[in-house]
Amino acid sequence: TDKPRCGVYINYCRSSYNHNNHGIEREMMKTFIGLSLFLLAHGDIFMTNPRGSNNRLNEKSNNRANANRLFDSQNNNKGGYNVGDRFAEEAGNDPAKQYQIQYYESGPQLEESSKLIIEWANQHGCGSKNRKSKCNIVIQYMCMNNGTDANYPKTQSGTVEEQKKRTDYMRDGASTNTQDYSKPRKQLKKETEAQYKQRMTENRNKNVRFNYGLHESLIWYDMCRYREANPRLFRADQQLNIDSVGYVPSHKTRQNANGNRRGFECPEERDYYPYWQPTLQGNYDKDSQRTAWLDAAYLGLGCNGILKNSFNTKDKYRCVLNKYRDYGRSITKDACELEGGNWVKFTSYLEVLDDITNKDDCEAKNKATPRNTIIWAPLRSDSTDSKCIVKAPRAACGTIPFTRVNHLGNSFLHANNASRFEWDIPHFPSGSAKRCVVRVRYNITTMDYDPSQTSSDQNGDNSPVTNNPTIDVFENGNGLALAINTAQFGRTFQDRSHIFQILPRLKSMSGKKIHNLNVRGQRGNLAQNFPSVEYDFVPDKLTVKQDDLVHIQWAGINTNVAGRAGEGKDGTDRNNFVELSGDPDTSYPYILSKAPFWNNVVSLTDPSSSGHDIAIALASSGYFCGKAASKTCPAGMSVDGNDRDALQKQLDNAPASYFGHVIAFKGPGQVYYMCTRNNNFTNRSQKGMIYITPRKQ
Repeated sequence: TDKPRCGVYINYCRSSYNHNNHGIEREMMKTFIGLSLFLLAHGDIFMTNPRGSNNRLNEKSNNRANANRLFDSQNNNKGGYNVGDRFAEEAGNDPAKQYQIQYYESGPQLEESSKLIIEWANQHGCGSKNRKSKCNIVIQYMCMNNGTDANYPKTQSGTVEEQKKRTDYMRDGASTNTQDYSKPRKQLKKETEAQYKQRMTENRNKNVRFNYGLHESLIWYDMCRYREANPRLFRADQQLNIDSVGYVPSHKTRQNANGNRRGFECPEERDYYPYWQPTLQGNYDKDSQRTAWLDAAYLGLGCNGILKNSFNTKDKYRCVLNKYRDYGRSITKDACELEGGNWVKFTSYLEVLDDITNKDDCEAKNKATPRNTIIWAPLRSDSTDSKCIVKAPRAACGTIPFTRVNHLGNSFLHANNASRFEWDIPHFPSGSAKRCVVRVRYNITTMDYDPSQTSSDQNGDNSPVTNNPTIDVFENGNGLALAINTAQFGRTFQDRSHIFQILPRLKSMSGKKIHNLNVRGQRGNLAQNFPSVEYDFVPDKLTVKQDDLVHIQWAGINTNVAGRAGEGKDGTDRNNFVELSGDPDTSYPYILSKAPFWNNVVSLTDPSSSGHDIAIALASSGYFCGKAASKTCPAGMSVDGNDRDALQKQLDNAPASYFGHVIAFKGPGQVYYMCTRNNNFTNRSQKGMIYITPRKQ
């Protein structure tokens, strides 16, 4: 039976399905995803906005506690940022006291985008001008309904509802431990229905803990443990041994030959792109509306050809078994039929509008929502139950940021900034809030062999590269050793955000573009923080139109490493936003009542606030909500009626994170601003500027 045939550029395997015979074309295409050079890779990609976790949670140590907590980053243990704290105290073991940053969605019209800068630094170089390696960047996201507090798993109860929450609900968790898992103990054909159900009950009731973090679902990983590894992949001289199921499953790859588990991530899906199977995390559930991994952007050569195989827009097939477990080994139609299954086509979705129950209303919704493609169709080919499906937006193509090797710093493409991509946050026509995670995959490869001519035929003794070879450069038997690890000769690194929320728009935001202005970095000087960064606003220079909106918001923590340089209470982040009284090269702020910028703004998230109230709230990181009591500002939290301790002058008793305000502008203008706590000339600068251009006449 023909298998997907992939060359050395392993993360792109053109496994497009021929609709005439549902087979898989044996066609290779040159790409760079999933491969990297060894290059003494002690750490590689770190996301700075949104805050990249690098598998950290709340540890107060220089190094993360558990590199296997949620995903395989292959990064240095020292990088990453802790999950945000909502208040002035540590969240501890209470997820309700964590802060998930919240962004407003884009609107239904094309001009109603919500812009978020995704920013990162990668160590080993990238870009067409970098002749020492080849690479690309893949940015993806996965979402589900945010629900309410009742949807968050809180117990280890054995009820069906609690099992469902624990094994499916995406969360940061309150423990740095990895979810446990009971693997198949018998060969595929020998695990009986009773044994399977017993094993999965053990997973749901005992192994998957309500207080541990979770991105991918339990079912997704169990599918990975059964699904056969693609045998047409180039594995060099790496040996992938047969597993307990009686063959090599897809949790083993050239980069992960031992099949080590990180969270419930599937290693083969992680290492290869676009993946040839649907990445749905289980059967469709109308309550959770959990998506597959959806593509936001591909930055690299051959983008248009590669994105033809993106699950956003191209349906993918999976073998569906008609029994107690509907997934098995097969990755081709012929093998699936021999296994007794059906070769079923699956459609990806951003969400499903279950309240729309007929084609006419669905088509009307599509016409009213230009930003989205909405179709009336079944979610899978073995069903006749059509639904109103909101398709994921087509992923963007972009230029690879040019960076030099052995360097975690700015790119040449984005002057004075790290590598970045401006993402249009999706629009969800249901009006439901979502919880999401973003991942950035950095794929780098060597050109020591022709990728278009290298596949599984060159595995083993035929491999063009071997581990740590000795080359007889002197031709006298005295060779020189090369540092080559074939598990890393072509490599994928990644970082992921913590969970964040996407909120439905307010009516007052109709027709408007939103720019998200956040804070990156954490406490500490450059040397203490590396490979993370010091405080700064992102973007720190923003030009907007008069009719645009800006959402000013930040996340901070109370769990920084003790003893790191900074102002205020040791171990804490604090930020604020105060107008400078001079140009960006000055250091003194305005007295708030005299700051001119605030006369030019209104708040859409708190319309009862005056400009002066907004200035007070942002200057105090939300400790005060305004000058005096109002409908939305309790007297005890106002400046005039404060009944708490006085605001500590370095914001120690202010919240570490703050939702802020979405502000609109009355007219053109500009503002230079600073953070009073962290801006410390010759030590660190935390300043920014916003320019508001006039409305077109």
